[in-house]
Amino acid sequence: MQKLLVSALDLTTRDLAYKYGSDDPESGGMDCSGFVYFVLRKNGVTDVPRDSSQQFVWLRRAGKFEPVISRKENSFELENLKPGDLLFWTGTYAIDRDPPITHAMIYLGREKKTGERVMVGASDGRVYQGESRYGVSVFDFRLPRPDKNPDGKLQPNFVGYAHIPGLRD
Repeated sequence: MQKLLVSALDLTTRDLAYKYGSDDPESGGMDCSGFVYFVLRKNGVTDVPRDSSQQFVWLRRAGKFEPVISRKENSFELENLKPGDLLFWTGTYAIDRDPPITHAMIYLGREKKTGERVMVGASDGRVYQGESRYGVSVFDFRLPRPDKNPDGKLQPNFVGYAHIPGLRD
């Protein structure tokens, strides 16, 4: 697991953009599921699917998925969350897929100085310590608040996390 996290963090030092449809850092950028796909395959997980929806299905079928309904940071539903787990959202953009998973990241754990949860991956505008970041980076992991978007626009919804098969069995 440590090797996986180190290789994920190494990608954050390469100034990679958010590039929809890419799973290759040599192209200058990656999308969220491409980042997950690349990091897992580089670390010996050969059966990982390419897109976030299928990554979610892969982990559900493996019995590794932990759903999260709560919107509280200290929820019991997050008790089994460990560094290296995959995180999943719906509603980050409009797409017709089933299941409607639209975003994935890798959980890093809590920062030593602040105790805040952080994650790593590719995004087109998530925040880290109050600053918007684009591309491959470290980001704050916070549960979205359902009451923040009353204007009817698409809103991200965190649905849960999963342990990677074979890495923590």
